[in-house]
Amino acid sequence: MTGEELQQLDEAGWVALPGVMDDAFLQDIRARVEQLWDEEGADAGAEFRKEPGARRLANLVDKGEVFERVVSDPQVLEAVRHVLGEDFKLSSLNARSTDPWSLECQPLHCDAGAVADGSGFWVCNTIWLLDDFTPANGATRVVPGSQHWRTQPQQELADPQAPHPQETLVLGKAGTVVVMNTHAWHGGSANRTGQPRRALHAFYTRGDKPQQQYQKALLRPQTVAHLSPELRRILALDDPRNDELSSKITGMSGFLR
Repeated sequence: MTGEELQQLDEAGWVALPGVMDDAFLQDIRARVEQLWDEEGADAGAEFRKEPGARRLANLVDKGEVFERVVSDPQVLEAVRHVLGEDFKLSSLNARSTDPWSLECQPLHCDAGAVADGSGFWVCNTIWLLDDFTPANGATRVVPGSQHWRTQPQQELADPQAPHPQETLVLGKAGTVVVMNTHAWHGGSANRTGQPRRALHAFYTRGDKPQQQYQKALLRPQTVAHLSPELRRILALDDPRNDELSSKITGMSGFLR
C-alpha cells in the first residue's frame, strides 16, 4: 500500500483498493453467492441474522474455496494489519445484497458495538464490491474520522438512521475492496435503483476478542481437512484463547441486536 492509502485509512477510517478482484475472480464470487441464495432460500443468512430489505449469507468460508481466497488476500490483509496489528483473526465472512427499491438506510453503527479500548482498535471490516457502489444504489455511508471518537452513534445521536451532516459515501467499481476501520460510524444507504447491490464483508478482529462467528464450530470437517496453515491461523482454529473467548458468545453486528 502507498503512504497516501495508509494515511487515508488512518485519518478517514477507510480506503478503497481498486482491482483486487480481477474479472475472473469477481465472476466466480458472483456466481457462487447467487447459487447459495438460490439453494438456501428463506434460510439464507440464518447462521448470523436476517435483515429486512436485504439478502444475507453467512459462514461463507465453509461454502466454497473461492471464499478462502477472499479471507487470505495478501494486499487486503496488509491493510487489516495496519489497523489491528499482527495479532488478528477472521471474525466472520458474510454477504449482503441490498434489495432493489429498498429505501431505508441502516442506522449508523460500529461493528460489534465496538469502542476502541486501552490497546487500541479491535475491529476492521473489508467490503468486497460485487457491484459498483454508486450514490443511488445503497453504497456504505461513513462519518470520516469517527473511529477516533471512542463512542457509539446510538449513544450520541437522536436518530442514528438519519443522515449525518459529516457522512460521505464509499463509492467504487465492482472488483474494488474497501478496508474500513469499523470503529468509524457507518451503515448502508438506501438503494433507489431497480437492481440489487451486492457485497461480501470479511470482518476481522484483534486476537484477544471473540469471533463474531466462531469458525471452529461452524466449519465442516471436509472444509477443515484441506486448509493451509495460514488459513488455519487466520481462522484461529488452533488457538485455545479463541476457543475460550468465542465458544460462549453469539456475536451480532452493531445494529442487529
